[in-house]
Parts: sequence; C-alpha cells; structure tokens
Amino acid sequence: MSTLTILIIALFVLGYICIAMESLTKINKAAIALLMFVGCWTFFMFDPAQYEAVKNALPEFGNNIAQTVTSIIEHHLGSTATTLFFLMGAMTIVEIVDQNGGFNFVRDTLQTHSKRKLLWRIAFMTFILSAILDNLTTSIVMIMILRKLVSDKTDRLIYAALVVIAANSGGAFSPIGDVTTIMLWNKGVITAQGVIMEIFIPSLISMVVPAYILSLHLKGNLTFTASQEATVQASVFTASQRRTIFFLGVGGLIFVPIFKTLTHLPPFVGILLVLGLLWTVTEVFYANLKEKEEKGAMQKRVTNLLRRIDHDTIFFFLGILMAVACLETMGVLTQMGRGLDIVFDGNHYLITGIIGVLSSIVDNVPLVAGCMGMYPVQAVGDMAIDGIFWQLLAYCAGVGGSMLIIGSAAGVVVMGLEKISFGWYLKNVTWIAFAGYILGILSYYCIDTFLYPLIK
Repeated sequence: MSTLTILIIALFVLGYICIAMESLTKINKAAIALLMFVGCWTFFMFDPAQYEAVKNALPEFGNNIAQTVTSIIEHHLGSTATTLFFLMGAMTIVEIVDQNGGFNFVRDTLQTHSKRKLLWRIAFMTFILSAILDNLTTSIVMIMILRKLVSDKTDRLIYAALVVIAANSGGAFSPIGDVTTIMLWNKGVITAQGVIMEIFIPSLISMVVPAYILSLHLKGNLTFTASQEATVQASVFTASQRRTIFFLGVGGLIFVPIFKTLTHLPPFVGILLVLGLLWTVTEVFYANLKEKEEKGAMQKRVTNLLRRIDHDTIFFFLGILMAVACLETMGVLTQMGRGLDIVFDGNHYLITGIIGVLSSIVDNVPLVAGCMGMYPVQAVGDMAIDGIFWQLLAYCAGVGGSMLIIGSAAGVVVMGLEKISFGWYLKNVTWIAFAGYILGILSYYCIDTFLYPLIK
C-alpha cells in the first residue's frame, strides 16, 4: 500500500471525525464532505499505485491516466446524481404537499394528546410507509407531520430519532424499501417473497424494542400552540384541493417503484414525473384563485418552495458519496470484506453483523456492492438465492445504518431537517438502535434454526 493510498484513507477518516464533531468545531458538515471528496480524488490522481487498476478499468484510454480518472469520476458522479435528484425531487414534493395543507388530515388522524400513543402511531406508520415508499422519502414525510404535532424541541428529537430507526427497519424487509435491498433484488440473490417472509419479524423487532425504550423518555400530554393551529389553517385551497394535492404527492411517491418496474428507468425519473405533475396541478389551482387570495399565496408556489430545499444536505450527500466512491475504486472496501471473511472463518452471522455496524460509518451501498462482487451465488447453502448470507446482508445493511445519525440516507435527511447533532444521537440513541439491531439478528437465528425446519 503506497503512502498516498494511506493518506487518502487517513483523509477520509479525519473527515468523518470532523463531521462527527460538528457541534464542537461549528464547521458545517457539508463543507467537510466536499473537502473529503476533492481531497481523496486529488491524491488518487497522483497515486502511482492506482494507475494499473485505472488502466485495466478503462483500457480504451490507454496510458492517458487523466482522461481515465476523469471518466471514472464522471461515472460515479452519474450514479451519485441519481440519488441527489431523487432526494431533491422527494423533498420538493413533500414541501409542496406540506405548505399547501396536504398533510392536515393525516395530522388529524395521528393526533393524540398522549405523547406515548403518538410515539407508537408514528413508529408503525413510518415502518409500514418505508416498506411501500422508501426509508428516505418516508422520513421526510414523517418529519413534516411531526412539526405540526410536536412543538417541544426536546420531545421532537426523540420522535425524530425513532423515525430514523423505524424507516430503516421498515425498508430492510421490503425489496423496494432501501437502495441496498433494491440492489440485492435486482442482482437476483434475494426474492421479494423470501425477504418479506424471513426478514419481516427481525425488522419489526429492531423497531419495536427501540420504540419501547424511547417511549420511557416521554411522559405526559402534548400541547398545541396557536402558531401550530395557524399553520394548519394557512392554506388557501379547499379541503378537496388539499386532498388532491396529498394523494397526488404521496400516491405519486408510492407509484415511483411501480414506474421503475414498468419502465426499468431509474427511480429519480419517476420522482421527476410526480414532481412535474404535482407542480402543474398546483399551478392550475393557483391560476383559479381570486386576485386577493393569489397575492397571499405566492410564497407557496413551487418556484418559491424550491428555494427552501435544504441544499446543505444535498452538498453533504455529494461529498460523502463521491469520497466513498474513491475508496471503492481503490478496492479498500472489497479488501475490508475479504479480511472479515478470513478473520471470522466464514461465519455469516458475524460477517454480516459487522458489515451492518460498518454501514453506520461507511455508506452501505458500496459495502453491499463489494459483497455482491466478492461472494458468488451458489446453487445451495447459505450463499444460495434467499440464503442466510444474502437475507442477513439485506437486514444488517439496512438496519445497521440506524446506529449513527450519518449512517443512512434517512438519518442524514432527518439530521438536516431537525438539526440533530452527531453527539446527541451517539449519546442517546446509538445504544438503543444497537440493542434492536442485535435482537433482530438473534430472532432471525431462532426462526431460521428452530421454526422454519418445522415448517419445511
């Protein structure tokens, strides 16, 4: 391993430490992530140890290393851009629905004066929606609803932490609930029926246990402020128009995986379709408003709402995903996976369990991609289709991201929306998420060892 290779890894680790200490350094995590991105690829460009691998990856460029590296970066940027556009589209759709009163009746359905009852309602709704939509979109929706229901910042942090856990748990047992399960499903190593049947209970346990522990921190009843009520009544649209906006927005998000299945186009294309349709409908609604109403509602038109998108989160995603892509190109993640296989002598529970823990530190997408490239699918055994290894990988890579606030797309989005510090989450939530994670793995072991042999 060359000096520059070690320097790239050290830069990545240092960047993550700075992100973790954002509350102390007061430096925005997006700025650090962008420096990680540029720094890693700059050192990569001048690292002779990478030249042979780069030339083998794109032999058509011959010895033109600069052109080859540029092509590799553009390839990873294209993959990253699909995530960023999906995120921007989903955030805009939810903002449109929220600002135009679309979530009002959902809020009324969830509303209760009991803090603990609300926690359980939020937990199960997030768990179910994340399996139907995806954990990222569901997190955005639930945070918007929570802002209308919970005014106390301390309480809302607890609810927001539960949203992260429940969204990741719900996404893990669904073939379309998380980007890693989508990868495994498309690769053909898991089936929709297999992952739902065998991962549902572990995923449910990984949500219920943390929800119970977090509920112990909530006592008493909720209070609703005058400003919250004013926000709910702020829309100039009629009740039927608000419902139309809600069903177009949320129903459209549900349609995105169906659109992908039918057209085989990337998910962000479906998101942009829904955004374009919702944008058009709201413009028609505004065009039919009276002049007095239209003047007061101008700030809620999509052209103005686009300015409210959390660009910090977008740049953070860009920096982190591109920095991780550099490590993936160097083969560091693949070597890490092979090392685990050697050290733990092929124990799939330990290997996938550690991969889950690592996915809370390093993005789970390249980890899962590395595992798919490293382990061949076998006809029978733990590595067969719907085998123990692949199902545990789906569970661990999805649920494991809940252990750190930066460990999943859902966590990063909630971190940006609710301004949750890395340190607060690490101190108050990490051990709770870890407890649910381990108990979920234990439940899978018990079911696979004792229950399924009796059924089969």
